[in-house]
Amino acid sequence: MNSEPVKSDLVLILDYGSQYTHLIARRIRSLNIFSLCISGTSPLDDITSHNPKVVILSGGPHSVYSANAPTFPSGFVEWAESNGCFVLGICYGLQLIVQRLGGEVRAGEKQEYGKMEIEIGMNLDLFGNKNVGDRQVVWMSHGDEVAWLPDEFEVVARSQQGAVAAMENRKKRFYGLQYHPEVTHSPEGMETLRHFLFDVCGICASWSTENVVDEELSLVKGTVGHEDHVICALSGGVDSTVAATLVHKAIGDRLHCVFVDNGLLRYRERERVMEAFERDLHLPVTCVDASEKFLSKLKGVVDPEMKRKIIGNLFITIFDAFAHDLEQKLGKKPAFLVQGTLYPDVIESCPPPGSGRTHSHTIKSHHCVGGLPKDMKLKLIEPLKLLFKDEVRQLGRMMNVPEGFLKRHPFPGPGLAIRVLGDVTEGNALDILRQVDEIFIQAIKDAGLYDTIWQAFAVFLPVRSVGVQGDQRTHSHVVALRAVTSQDGMTADWYYFEHKFLADVARKICNRVRGVNRVVQDITSKPPSTIEWE
Repeated sequence: MNSEPVKSDLVLILDYGSQYTHLIARRIRSLNIFSLCISGTSPLDDITSHNPKVVILSGGPHSVYSANAPTFPSGFVEWAESNGCFVLGICYGLQLIVQRLGGEVRAGEKQEYGKMEIEIGMNLDLFGNKNVGDRQVVWMSHGDEVAWLPDEFEVVARSQQGAVAAMENRKKRFYGLQYHPEVTHSPEGMETLRHFLFDVCGICASWSTENVVDEELSLVKGTVGHEDHVICALSGGVDSTVAATLVHKAIGDRLHCVFVDNGLLRYRERERVMEAFERDLHLPVTCVDASEKFLSKLKGVVDPEMKRKIIGNLFITIFDAFAHDLEQKLGKKPAFLVQGTLYPDVIESCPPPGSGRTHSHTIKSHHCVGGLPKDMKLKLIEPLKLLFKDEVRQLGRMMNVPEGFLKRHPFPGPGLAIRVLGDVTEGNALDILRQVDEIFIQAIKDAGLYDTIWQAFAVFLPVRSVGVQGDQRTHSHVVALRAVTSQDGMTADWYYFEHKFLADVARKICNRVRGVNRVVQDITSKPPSTIEWE
């Protein structure tokens, strides 16, 4: 990237396991400020060696009063004060400041999750650009609350339930936000971060992401070398397409893309994707039909984690076989496998090796991360694994990837296996789901809503309901419709369709898809739900 940032302008994030920790770093980078994440339990010497101007304490899944709860090292408070460092605690980070500096945190009588209003009570540093009494919507995600503050701290905002939402100690330069300003569902969160970093802390904007492509190209070239061949798992989605384009730009014809039909694809997905590859992408792509292998291995499997691990293992087996076939043609076996893994995949699956993220909870194993076998023969190249979806789209545009690929809704690697709840091979669940999903997505496109919605899909539920069709009693399947808005996939809100749209879609599904007599809509945000059902 650009020249090394000025150390006095560094924002260091101590990670306590929040699903949003690296989102904080990315939000700060978007302000052209260099940011770096390290473990929240790093020794003091590791923290001070970076000489940060600002330290942010992240959120996390623990309670600060629990045994073995992660915390910053002894001497951190004294070091920060003596070195003029600003400290901002977010959610768990706020509670950690309270608990370590002499206040008290307890289990909340009323938990606070999702969107909630806060009211500004004092316009000191954090909200110095706002007026007392101003209200704003923020994203809460905590079950504990501050019982009382340490000495010399002021409450500068409260939630609509009366809980401490923001606090500060101007003398010590310690601040806290009980909500998550880094997520898009805190609409004024970025303004608060911007004001805090620039106006309160005096940070200079001295970092740029303009050379991200050049850096990634250099990394790929340095990893692969001058003679090795590389396989790329290409699905036709945004992530794998951008990853393939980047690696192809780096090593040219030594990249060999493979598209696997695992029997879990959407309606006519194979034909549509292969046609788009040939027409628009101009990458060498081989299609492998492995649908029977996948479906036979998944027969009788209902646990979603097991599904993901089976699918992850099978993909690697197929890529190994593809590599063996290439060896017969090239005289040299490919040594690397490119995947379009993104940072949300890594965060939800498991802490990346060497990351120090020992306090985060596994949400679900993605087939490309937690589902990979330990005895892989191919070495992984994941050029996008520290990026979020919107950043990947930006990289794609820099490399002139066609918009048709960049605007596609995310589709999970395990495919419809995690959208059929239960055994995917039972009855004609996959066929029913494909038809329902096609009707739903086409209706969204016809209404001009596709680019507005982050992700939309149908889910096949493992229940039947009584209905009346053709004056006859039916006992048929139930499907759910899910559509969400998001920017990065880390948080999401359900999309508010007009009632007429939903009525029309439900009617079309029940009239056209034999075996379905009931349609429901999922109106849950993330959190508390994930976007996918499994």
